[in-house]
Amino acid sequence: MENLPTSFIENKIYEIRGLKVMLDSDLASLYEVETKRINEAVKNNPEKFPKDFYFELVKEEFEILRSKFSTTKFSKTRTLPKVFTEQGVYMLATILKSKVATDVTINIMRTFTKLREFALTYKDIVIELKNLKEDLKLNKNQTIENTKHIKTAFELLSQILDDTKNTDEKVMGFKVERKL
Repeated sequence: MENLPTSFIENKIYEIRGLKVMLDSDLASLYEVETKRINEAVKNNPEKFPKDFYFELVKEEFEILRSKFSTTKFSKTRTLPKVFTEQGVYMLATILKSKVATDVTINIMRTFTKLREFALTYKDIVIELKNLKEDLKLNKNQTIENTKHIKTAFELLSQILDDTKNTDEKVMGFKVERKL
């Protein structure tokens, strides 16, 4: 388990309640233990698992998760699964203390780090896109305003041309009076 592919771990990281988390059953599978051992670790070490390290899914969250995946792994679940944040995963590794748990946790931590780096890059891209969108809105508003001014200028020029055509030719230019 030393070199788990990042993509394999990424597929086991879900976003729930705005947090990146891993299911107890997925962690148990990776750590090569039963899910009940994961839950026992939490139960026997409550001081190591504050509420921001793990939480139990509510029924609605579990149903949404179940509907997203057409696998049978959720059909055997009798209790609502627990999910663990990055810190909770690390804490589990300190309790399980096996070579497999250590190796897997290192891979999981690296994957969480890559996801965080990607999210930061993605956030920068989103900010740039929002700024570009605002610039385009401003340019669009300016373009609309400029178009109105240009239209007004052409209307005035057109009026001047029309007025010029309607003018009596004799009136145009200088009128010189001759004295005889």
